[in-house]
Amino acid sequence: MNQRTQYLLELAKRNVKAYIANSKTKAAMVAGSVAEGLCDEYSDCDMSIYYDELPSDEELQLARQQNQGSERLWVLGDRKAGGFAESYFVSGVECQFGHVTIAQWEKDISNILEGHDIQSPLVKALSGTLVGIPLYGETLIQRWQTKIANYPDELAQKMVEHYLKFFAIWGMQEKFAQRDATLWYYQILVESAQNLLGVLSGLNRLYYSTFQFKRMNRFIAQMEIAPENLAVRLERLFRQEPAVAVNQLEALVRETVELVEVNLPQVDTSAAKRRLGWRQQPWQFNAANR
Repeated sequence: MNQRTQYLLELAKRNVKAYIANSKTKAAMVAGSVAEGLCDEYSDCDMSIYYDELPSDEELQLARQQNQGSERLWVLGDRKAGGFAESYFVSGVECQFGHVTIAQWEKDISNILEGHDIQSPLVKALSGTLVGIPLYGETLIQRWQTKIANYPDELAQKMVEHYLKFFAIWGMQEKFAQRDATLWYYQILVESAQNLLGVLSGLNRLYYSTFQFKRMNRFIAQMEIAPENLAVRLERLFRQEPAVAVNQLEALVRETVELVEVNLPQVDTSAAKRRLGWRQQPWQFNAANR
């Protein structure tokens, strides 16, 4: 743990005191870069507070004042839905607080683990919970961590099936080059890279969300099932000339499909395989035949 991480962890421990003084609070943890030990001078402090009943606005304002916090920077979510988040500065550091009832949080966990809601941004919260450091209510948080760590086979298959979709840009390079389609090209490149990571996350039983996805190298390092040198090859896609990049993308897709067939053979890969090797051919124009 570097010095900046230690500093923010101590800040989180001080901040939480204002919330656990409220009898409604049952658990609290710090997540994000603080929990992972990866802080720098731009890091914020991510905390989640769990309640049997959400505190009132007046109670939250009191906690903010006790922390000598600034005015709110933003508020996301609706307390009527059982949870929301707010952010404010403490000693120059942006501190983000998620406030959620235990009932809602356990429902959110079930929606993903049992309902397979893989497109929910809360998938990111599940991965954050796994590495989170309990600051209060440790037994409750450890119970959630144990449940989340048990990644269901059905969820893995849903992840792979959902993300196993690739636009065959490798077969359309000459067409793209003539159409001033730079933005579309990079959009497809980003979506393809995200889908590759989604498929491989399913194979490796990792929680993955495209929402504010960061620290790709560290994430990929957790994968036991992946194309060789995946992180380097994904980075190169965005630095190579398009004519080279699209062929490299096709190779990554082919290798990933092969990994699916070996490790999750019940998944139908036919649609993803259909256009591997495909190249669009121009039609022939003969002015004499007009």
